[in-house]
Amino acid sequence: MPFKFEKLEIWQLVLEYIDLIYEIAAQLPKTEEYNLKSQIVRAATSIALNIAEGSTGQTNAEQARFLSMAQRSLIETVACQHLIHRRQLLADPEPLREVYRRADVLAAKIQGMRRSLIGAREHLAEEPGDYLITATLYSSDLDADPAEELGGRWSVVGGQPTAEDA
Repeated sequence: MPFKFEKLEIWQLVLEYIDLIYEIAAQLPKTEEYNLKSQIVRAATSIALNIAEGSTGQTNAEQARFLSMAQRSLIETVACQHLIHRRQLLADPEPLREVYRRADVLAAKIQGMRRSLIGAREHLAEEPGDYLITATLYSSDLDADPAEELGGRWSVVGGQPTAEDA
C-alpha cells in the first residue's frame, strides 16, 4: 500500500523538479562542489522530505507547517538559481529558465495545498512587495519583456519589473 504522500500530485511534481536540479548541479564546476551544488541539491531534497514527513498522521495545521517548510526550501533553490546565473556558472541558461518555470508552478501548488488544509483565514503568503528581476536570467534577449517570459505574472512599473499580484 503506498504512503499518503506518494499519492499526491505535488509529490510527483517535486520529484521531477529534483531531477532538473540534479541536472543543473551536475553541470556546475568543481569549485562549487561544496557550495552552490551541494546547497541547491539539499534544498530541493528538503522540499520532498518535508512534504513526505508532513503527510503522516498529522493534523491539517501540522501538515500545513511542513508545507510551509517545503515552500521555504523551494525559494532557497530559486535563490541558488539566481546565484548560479549571476556567477555565469552554466554555459547554457536554458536549464535555469526551465527549472525556474517549474518552481513557479510548484510554489503555486504548495500554496494551494496549504490553503486547502487551513483555509484562507490564516496568513499564508509573504507581505506584498516589489520584486526586481532581470530579463537576462530568463531570456537571451536583453530587450525581452519579463512579464512575457514569466507568463504575465510580472509587470514593468517605472522602468523596474515588479510583482503584480504578490
